[in-house]
Amino acid sequence: MLIFVWLASLLATENHPVGARSLALSNAFVTIPDVWSTFHNQASIAGINGFTAGIFFESRYLVDELSLAATSLVLPVSAGTFGFSFYQFGKGAFKENKVGLSFSKQLSGKFSAAVQLDYFSQRLPENRKAFGFATVEIGVVYSPTKKLFLGAHVFNPVANGIETNEGKQKSPTIFRLGGHYCFDKTILVTVETEKDLKNPFILKTGIEFSPVENLALRFGISGKPVNYTAGIGYSFGNITTDIGFGYHGNLGVTPSVSIQIKL
Repeated sequence: MLIFVWLASLLATENHPVGARSLALSNAFVTIPDVWSTFHNQASIAGINGFTAGIFFESRYLVDELSLAATSLVLPVSAGTFGFSFYQFGKGAFKENKVGLSFSKQLSGKFSAAVQLDYFSQRLPENRKAFGFATVEIGVVYSPTKKLFLGAHVFNPVANGIETNEGKQKSPTIFRLGGHYCFDKTILVTVETEKDLKNPFILKTGIEFSPVENLALRFGISGKPVNYTAGIGYSFGNITTDIGFGYHGNLGVTPSVSIQIKL
């Protein structure tokens, strides 16, 4: 029953976080450079120095109808870095799609900024056609030292949403602020706060530990309500595989997996 109540709350269209590494770090990902930064803070992809592609799948609370599949591409060029992202949330009669095209630029040795154009579409069982809308995302990352990164991101600052037969269903405007610190090559700690215009702040924290080369262990906690996360990542050559798990006390376990390749 809780699943269907939660699903009903999504009808205004959410901006779903993507990436198994991100999930394992409780999605405290606003400053971490990764191919999945196209779903978190596009300014972070300015730090990626080669073409990178990834695929992702998540089974939210082990409910087939709440599955999330996504892909992301990052392409650095001389003028900056382009990113392309796509996800599909849901299955069968209920589906949400998001397509994003971003451009990020390193404006100085310590500062990068980005903008992304998004298009969302949603299909509900009672509608014959999908409804859609366009919006934007804006992000910045500042690195005062080589080990400390600070960032901010805003999703849907124009407060756009889907025009349906029942009226406009606004997608939330979401602000994210946080950072991460690399103590050395083996430990990374990340902290982030998230706030939309209707709900209280959410605090998200995560730690990544690399006991040996190419292996990463991750843990995170966020709330309220409290969510616990964990995961593992392994790299071999140009390919990295990540597995992440989230646990919600009322709704259960969310497993995810992503595979990335860098050329």
